[in-house]
Amino acid sequence: MNILNTLAPVGAPNGSAVALGYFDGVHLGHRRVLGAAVEYAAAHGLTPAAFTFSLPGGQSLKGGRILSAGQKHARVAALGITAYMEPPFESFRSLSPEDFVNKILVECFAAKAVFCGDNFTFGAYAAGNVDRLKELCAPLGIAVTIVDMAQYGGQTVSSTRIRAALEEGRIEDANAMLGAPYCIDWPVRHGKGIGTSKLGKPTINQNYPADALQPCTGVYLTRIWLDGRWWPSATGIGRRPTVDAANAPVTCETYVPGYHGDTYGQTPVLEFHHYLCAVRKFGTLQELADLIETAAQQSIAYFAAKEEA
Repeated sequence: MNILNTLAPVGAPNGSAVALGYFDGVHLGHRRVLGAAVEYAAAHGLTPAAFTFSLPGGQSLKGGRILSAGQKHARVAALGITAYMEPPFESFRSLSPEDFVNKILVECFAAKAVFCGDNFTFGAYAAGNVDRLKELCAPLGIAVTIVDMAQYGGQTVSSTRIRAALEEGRIEDANAMLGAPYCIDWPVRHGKGIGTSKLGKPTINQNYPADALQPCTGVYLTRIWLDGRWWPSATGIGRRPTVDAANAPVTCETYVPGYHGDTYGQTPVLEFHHYLCAVRKFGTLQELADLIETAAQQSIAYFAAKEEA
C-alpha cells in the first residue's frame, strides 16, 4: 500500500474508488466502507483508495488511539486498499466542501466513486454532510455510496463502544467489533528485571505511550508474534502491588512460556484474546510466580482449543 502524508496525486491512471473516513480501529463499520471501495474498484478497473487524516501528537478524535499507526495501516492494506492518503488535518481543515471535492477527490484521487458512512462530514467546520457530498459529486460524474453502519449486539459499531469495551475488560466484545483481535506493537523496553531475577519468569515489556488507549488493568490471555510464529502468552497490565510502590507507573508485561530470545528494541505484535483476572497483591513472590505460570498454561490451552475447533 502506497501511503501519502501530503495532498498530492495518488497516481490512479484510470481513476479511483475512494473510501472516506477516519478509520480509527479499522472496525467492522470501517471495514464495510473500505471493502465497498475495494470491491467497486476491482469491478471497474479503478485504483482502490482511502482518504483519512492524522492529528497532532498521535491524537485521535474521541479518546486514546486504539491501534498504532503501523497496525492501522497494516489492517487497511490487508483489505485491499493500494492508495492511502493520510495528511495532517491542519493541511486541509480550512477547505470549503466545494474545495474538498475539487482539490482532494478530483485533483488528488481522480475519483470515479466514493464511499462513506452516513455520519461522514467534510469541509471547514464540518459544513458538508453526505447529502452535500452527493450534490457536489453528481455534476462531476462521481458516484457516491453511503454504506450501512455495522451492528453488534443490536447497536451501531463505533470506536467509542470499542474503547468502552477495552476499558471495562470486555476484550471479546472489543475484538468482535474490531473484526480482528485488539493488538499492540509498542517497542520492547528494558524493565526492572524482576520477572527474571526474582520470579524466574522473564517478561517482555511493551509499555503504553501516553496517547494510546490503555485497556482495563488485569491479566490477559494473549499471543505474541516472535521469530516468525505465534506464541501463547500471558500479559499483565497495571501496577505491580506485590513488588512495587503504590504510585509506581503502569506497566504492560508479557510472559511467553518456552521462549528465550532477545526482543529488546523490537516491535512484536501482541494480540489480546481473553481477560483472566484483576491485578492483586500477593503475600509472597512465589504466589505471584504461580499466578503467572497458571495464566501462561491457560493461554496454551486456550489457543490449542482454538486450533482444534
